[in-house]
Amino acid sequence: MAKRIVATVTGAVATILAASFVIFAGLSVAPGDPVAQILGAKATDQARASMRRRLGLDDPFLERYWHWLTGALHGDFGISLTSRQDVTALVGPRLATTFLLVAMSALLVVVVGIGLGVVGGVGKRGRAAVSTLVGLGIAVPGFVAANALIGIFAVKLGWFPTYGSGHGLLDRVWHLILPAIALSIGYGAYVSQLTSAAVAEESEKEYVVTAHGRGVPGGIVLRHHTLRNAAMPVLTASGLAVAGLVAGTVIVEQIFAVDGIGALLIRSISSKDYPVVTAVSLIIVTVFVLVTTIIDLIQAALDPRERAKG
Repeated sequence: MAKRIVATVTGAVATILAASFVIFAGLSVAPGDPVAQILGAKATDQARASMRRRLGLDDPFLERYWHWLTGALHGDFGISLTSRQDVTALVGPRLATTFLLVAMSALLVVVVGIGLGVVGGVGKRGRAAVSTLVGLGIAVPGFVAANALIGIFAVKLGWFPTYGSGHGLLDRVWHLILPAIALSIGYGAYVSQLTSAAVAEESEKEYVVTAHGRGVPGGIVLRHHTLRNAAMPVLTASGLAVAGLVAGTVIVEQIFAVDGIGALLIRSISSKDYPVVTAVSLIIVTVFVLVTTIIDLIQAALDPRERAKG
């Protein structure tokens, strides 16, 4: 198990480093001149050359990457090109909003997705209804679901705010209910589909049929046999869904005008604010890798076959 942990953590660190290099390199060759974005079109060549030296844009690529990486490891992502603020101070408050949105969405994905999957996997009568809901959840794009939720529950019924992040914990949770629902629909359908398939497969296994034949109550068979043995694929699906929620916030936050890192990423891309883009992109990749690494370690701890494979 110790070897498995070391190998998994080493792989995660290597993945994050490789992703940081790709992100930095990609933005370095992206079209557009950040100096022109800062100084405007009427700036003189001398002013532009001076600004490029101040920003270190004339330094060799590997040197610039090394300075940026060492700074990022200490929490210093540089200065925003548009607002001239520290990138860490700019991202920090918005990161809390995004994490709250992801936490609410993850709760919906796990509770509703797994719940519907169990119903669809155990009972044949409920399987058709669950399959229909899952199909709709997978087929409907997130931005379509978001606009439908706004039109029905915010504009027509007036139950929820139409946009914004709110102030204070309770008001913020209230503002994020519709974004969390919109964000969780697709991922919840994915979890529900895999849960239903895993539970249905385990329900047909010989030991489950034998337990029912011996008169063991259905609830005990479900808890102690079916769900326990179907837990591994469900855990994997749930972990991947939760990791994907972080990237999914980019669209949802933009639609609901939530002031999180997803909306900040869109604005920064539009204004070619590359220090902010690299910081937010690296945060999203890091969270995704950390979540998948944790899921991998949990699988190894619960499944002896995974430990042997490691």
